[in-house]
Amino acid sequence: MSAQARGCLHRRTDAGVLPSGRCIAPGQAAAAQTDHVDSRARAARTAALHAWIAQRGGVAHSRDVLAEGFSRHDMACAVSCGALRRIRRSWLATGAADAAARTAAELGGRLTCVTRAARLGLWVPTSVGDGPHVAVPHSRSHIARGVATVHWASGPVPVGPTSTQEPVLNMLFHVARCLPRIDALAVWESALRHRHVDPDILARTQWRSSRAAELAAQASVLSDSGLETIFVDGMRRAGVAVRQQVWIAGHVVDGLVGERLITQIDGFAHHQAAERRRDIRHDARLALQGYTVLRFDYQQILFDWGHVEATVLLALAQGLHRAS
Repeated sequence: MSAQARGCLHRRTDAGVLPSGRCIAPGQAAAAQTDHVDSRARAARTAALHAWIAQRGGVAHSRDVLAEGFSRHDMACAVSCGALRRIRRSWLATGAADAAARTAAELGGRLTCVTRAARLGLWVPTSVGDGPHVAVPHSRSHIARGVATVHWASGPVPVGPTSTQEPVLNMLFHVARCLPRIDALAVWESALRHRHVDPDILARTQWRSSRAAELAAQASVLSDSGLETIFVDGMRRAGVAVRQQVWIAGHVVDGLVGERLITQIDGFAHHQAAERRRDIRHDARLALQGYTVLRFDYQQILFDWGHVEATVLLALAQGLHRAS
C-alpha cells in the first residue's frame, strides 16, 4: 500500500483500546473497529485508483475514472489524502505523472506531433519547438507563450474529450503541418518502419492537408532510419536515384546508385567497436568486388549536406556508379 493510501487510514484500534492506550467502552470499541475497517477499505480503493491512473501515464479524466467503476467519493478521498491531485476541474494526476502529460491536461488537450512520436520510439529531429506539442480545441485560444507548442487543427481521426494523446494518424497529420518537409517525411517513414501504421492506411486516409497527402504518397518502408530518409530525399532532389536496402556480398547495404556505387549511413550512436570492425570488413569485401563505398554520418547528413551531395555527384562524374 502506498504512503498516500496509508494517509487515508485516519486511526487504528484494537478491540477496546485506542492507540494512546486509553480504554474505551464496548460500544465505542465496535464503532471504532467499524471506522477502522472502513478506513482500510478506503485506503485500498485509493491504492487501486492510484495504480490505475499510473498505468495510464499518470493522468486521467474523471469521466474515465467513473467508467472504470470508481466513485466520486474514491476520487475525493484520493485527493484529500494526497495520493492524487486535481488538474483543472475534471483531470486527476499522480505525483509522479509525466510533466508533458500534466501540461496537456492543464491545457485541455492531447500530446501530439513530435512529443507523441518520441514516446512511440520514432525518429524525431533534435529541435522540436517550445515545450511539449499539444493538440487543443479551437476554443482554447488563450495559452501562455512558451508553455507548449500548440496545434489547433483537427486531424482525420475523431478524438474524444478525455483522451490524453492523439491517435497515430493525427500525430502524423500534425507532424506534416509542423515540421520541415524532410523532417516530417523521416518521422512518417519511422512510423511505417516501426509498424505503427500501414502504407495502405496512409494512402486511403482523407488527410485534410495537402502536405500530409503529399507525404502519404512519398513515404516508404525502405529507409532503415530517419537519416536514410533524409539522404534518399536529398539525392532525389539532386536528380540521383538510390535503390535502398540492397543485398550485396552477404549483407544489406543502405543504398546503391547505378550498379557499383554504394552509400552507407552511420547513425548518431554509431559505432560500437564490434560493429565498426564488421563494417570495415564488409567495406573491404565490397571494394575487392569492384564497388565504391561512400559512408556518411549523422553530422554530415544533418549539418553538412553540401559536402554529402557534392561527394556523390563527383563520384557519378567519375563513373564510379557504372560497372567497368
